[in-house]
Amino acid sequence: MNIILAAVSDAFTWQALLAIVIGTWAGIIIGGLPGLGSVVGLTIFLPFTFGMSTITSMALLIGVYCGSVYGGSITAILINTPGTPQSAATTFDGYPMTQQGRVDEALGWATFASFFGGILSCVILIFCAPQLAKFAVNFGSIEVFALICLAMMCIVGVSKGSVMKGLVCGMVGFFLSMVGSDPITGADRFTFGSYALSSGLTLIPVVVGAFALSEIFMRFATRDDPSAKIPEANLRFPKFGEWFKRLVELVRGSLIGSFIGALPGTGAAAAAFISYATAQKLSPRRHRLGKGEPDGIIASESSNNAVTGSSFIPTLALGIPGDVVTAMMMGAMVIHGITPGVRLMVDQAQTVYSLFVVLIIVNVAMLILSKPSIGLFRYLFRLHQGYIMAAIVIFSFIGAATVRGNPLDLVVAVLTGILAYALRRADYPMAPLVIGMVLGPELESSLRRGLLIKRGDFLEFFTHSGISMVLFSLLALFIVWTVWSSIAQQRQASTASRHAESNSAK
Repeated sequence: MNIILAAVSDAFTWQALLAIVIGTWAGIIIGGLPGLGSVVGLTIFLPFTFGMSTITSMALLIGVYCGSVYGGSITAILINTPGTPQSAATTFDGYPMTQQGRVDEALGWATFASFFGGILSCVILIFCAPQLAKFAVNFGSIEVFALICLAMMCIVGVSKGSVMKGLVCGMVGFFLSMVGSDPITGADRFTFGSYALSSGLTLIPVVVGAFALSEIFMRFATRDDPSAKIPEANLRFPKFGEWFKRLVELVRGSLIGSFIGALPGTGAAAAAFISYATAQKLSPRRHRLGKGEPDGIIASESSNNAVTGSSFIPTLALGIPGDVVTAMMMGAMVIHGITPGVRLMVDQAQTVYSLFVVLIIVNVAMLILSKPSIGLFRYLFRLHQGYIMAAIVIFSFIGAATVRGNPLDLVVAVLTGILAYALRRADYPMAPLVIGMVLGPELESSLRRGLLIKRGDFLEFFTHSGISMVLFSLLALFIVWTVWSSIAQQRQASTASRHAESNSAK
């Protein structure tokens, strides 16, 4: 108890609280600017922490991290342009709600789901970190492959009536993820002899092109259409009865995000897609997903924000960063005297509990700062639409170029934007393309490593472990369910058509 009280005292110093406010607000703004995001935000603020105390410096960086994950949902809802890749799934239902004049409701659900997921993951982090870390170690390449296969099922659900078009875009995204060095042999592939392509295509330029630049092209093509104007946006939190009715979806998305975040090498973007795919099968309102249903926003935002807490489980307990963001956070911890690993809870227990308290305060600060942050975006979007579009292009290029400092990423963003614009004009959905790009690298790597483990025998994947058997069984059930639902819908539509013809004949 004395350690917990001391940790609370460390986290509630005026320096730490000020760092939380600055970091969280800056993170929300950075996350809302297309193409930037968590990595860029942490890169900007990391040098400022060198003269700070340990808890104050970590409070600033955790604020930037959590705030940026939430901030990406704002522009995803307002202009169909996710500020960060973690919010790509939020566009599936967030932007349709904006088009329906329900932008205030969409922003309210995104904010509340982000807060709920972040707080629940903090609770799980505090009470279950050692147990989850031990369980996460059981997830090898084969188990991760089965999990990613489950997530790929959401391509069917976001294909907007044309599964074939969705599969085509998904394969395009998967192909883009394969450009560069082979993850096992290191040999170049699909580089067409270009050395610049040997390092592969990163996610942010592709997301910038597929969403931000293609949206700019679409808006320019429909600039005289009143529906293309950016709407006035306020924040309206859901009432108690509304969120209580969707409590199961909130808890499910948060638990999925907390679990995925505890697995090294996955990340918030994968968690959002896995949660969305689960909602497509289990939500009582699943038939409305993709058409402006709050359950889609809840699935995405509760899961990707839950990752912010649980991603510290492998980082703190095992010394294994889950993604690029937590790798940067781990580096900052080492710089400030925190040594992640199995001895951390024993040697530096007070510091660890202080970080837990900071995470909770950051999520509360995010909830409080959400309204003024959205107000700032609302003020910016009142400017002439040409200025707004130009600013989005500039920030998109900055975000695409600063990730690796590779000028080729600008070319990739532009070419992806042109390709995405042509596909959107032909009614091809962009969501599967990004899903293929996000999940493709981990799908391929886990498959290839699993085949090496099993000496090329793929059938042994299904009996490798109890976890893999359960996951592959769920995958089979989802496939059967999807096929059966499709057949049932076709029969229902055919029956309705025959009834309509018979009634018109009478």
